[in-house]
Amino acid sequence: MSAFTIAQVVISIIIIVLILLQDRSSGAGGLFGGGGDSFYQKRRGAEKIMFALTIVSIVAFVAVSIIKLAL
Repeated sequence: MSAFTIAQVVISIIIIVLILLQDRSSGAGGLFGGGGDSFYQKRRGAEKIMFALTIVSIVAFVAVSIIKLAL
């Protein structure tokens, strides 16, 4: 395995964990677009950091994928 393949696997696991840890809509209704009584709140503290880390991880995954494709 090349270093880029290992990097893709590691980054993808990080992305999965970060997405699963984000608790935006609790309950089964939120899975299907329901939960009409919920309202939008600003992200604060750890939630804001996790959101930023998710975006950075996705950008890193795309960059590694493009570099691997070019080689």
